[in-house]
Amino acid sequence: MSTTGGKAEAGPKKGGLQEGDVAPDFDLPGAGGEKISLAALKGKKVVLYFYPKDDTSGCTKEAIEFNALRDKFAKANTVVVGMSPDPIKNHDKFRAKYELSLPLASDEGKDTLGAYGVWVEKSMYGRKYMGVERTTLLIGPDRRIARIWRKVKVPGHAEEVLAAAKAL
Repeated sequence: MSTTGGKAEAGPKKGGLQEGDVAPDFDLPGAGGEKISLAALKGKKVVLYFYPKDDTSGCTKEAIEFNALRDKFAKANTVVVGMSPDPIKNHDKFRAKYELSLPLASDEGKDTLGAYGVWVEKSMYGRKYMGVERTTLLIGPDRRIARIWRKVKVPGHAEEVLAAAKAL
């Protein structure tokens, strides 16, 4: 959303989305030539996890954990989608290297990352930069955000999200 007349409207800001809000729609290219949109997943629960970069330690562990539970998520009528600002060719290599079958969306323009409030200023060793804050959302079949996990720690996270999806 935007800023008009000096007043900020509800929209993309760090931590701006809350449980109960309608999840912003997106329509993005995905690994393997897929098109990934929230509208196309209507009627299903969606786990949308945002991660900083393909083929890095934490992001790889997270993708492997979610991928290993894909069948269990499917039994809970839940689709898992990963999203990062990496280009499609990186997603394709990442999926092939780790035999991942879950959809990975590419948001190189960072519009969706911004709409979800996960494109934030970060700091490492005193240097400030913009990047993805590792975040997971559980979105209900009605497109309302049922649960948000911010600043995710990877070990055991996928299991916790699965339990929440089953309970929804």
